[in-house]
Amino acid sequence: MKTYLLIFAALLFSGYSFAQDIPTHWDELVAGDFPKALEKSSKTCILPIGILEKHGPHSPIGTDLIHVREWAARAVKSEYAVVFPDYFYGQINEARHQPGTFALPSKVIYELLEATCDEIARNGFTKIVILNGHGGNPEFLEFFMQSLLNKRHNYAVYLYRPESDPDFTTEYKKMHKSEIAGDQHAGETETSVLLYYRPDLMRMDRATDQSGANQKRSSLPGLYTPIWWYSSYPNHYAGEGDKATSAFGKFVTDHEIASFIKALKEVKADTKTLQLQNEFYDRVDNLNK
Repeated sequence: MKTYLLIFAALLFSGYSFAQDIPTHWDELVAGDFPKALEKSSKTCILPIGILEKHGPHSPIGTDLIHVREWAARAVKSEYAVVFPDYFYGQINEARHQPGTFALPSKVIYELLEATCDEIARNGFTKIVILNGHGGNPEFLEFFMQSLLNKRHNYAVYLYRPESDPDFTTEYKKMHKSEIAGDQHAGETETSVLLYYRPDLMRMDRATDQSGANQKRSSLPGLYTPIWWYSSYPNHYAGEGDKATSAFGKFVTDHEIASFIKALKEVKADTKTLQLQNEFYDRVDNLNK
């Protein structure tokens, strides 16, 4: 009888401890637990940004969104931070000819992102880490971040940009089946990631229904035009998704998660960025005094 009581007490205690864990997702937090979440996260919030666009004939429209959602969710199991709810308001004008694309005007996505960061900060966070899952966003995000220096903000924004890893790259090349240079959008790598995360959403029998090859319909050396992507990949598909495997997806995502955890720890420990940012704002304010 005593043994059963001990077991019951242990289970009760473990259940109580579990109940005391603070959720990592903003939308799952009870309002009264926000102060605890701020403290535990070192006032760090992750803003995962995906997009809604066609991903070949076989992968879901929310591929980028699902990718960063899962990426962040797994990372914060090891290194606590608060994850902002699904955000899919980025730059995707090049896919407006495809069904399911959600493309807002440039002014709107800029102002919405700034207002979102302002609101995250108003709730007590001083560090916002953007985890981007969409290849068409980096230029927009970098411009957005540089523009933050135009006026004083009481928070710092960090854009995660993974560094190269020679060991990972070597193994990646060994496991990769298709031409690496052409593996871009809904190709082998991206499809493998979704096959690992959400195999139930994949339609792999359709992966060869359309061509993911570069159509090379325009060649203007040394010049950039906004129609460059459409001229090369009108099907909004770049690569060979049919070469994807779940095992390759696990290999890629394990590395992604581990690398992001390392960066997240750096952000949480960082005291210099906000200090230098405030110093910059002070010098701007006092320039002509």
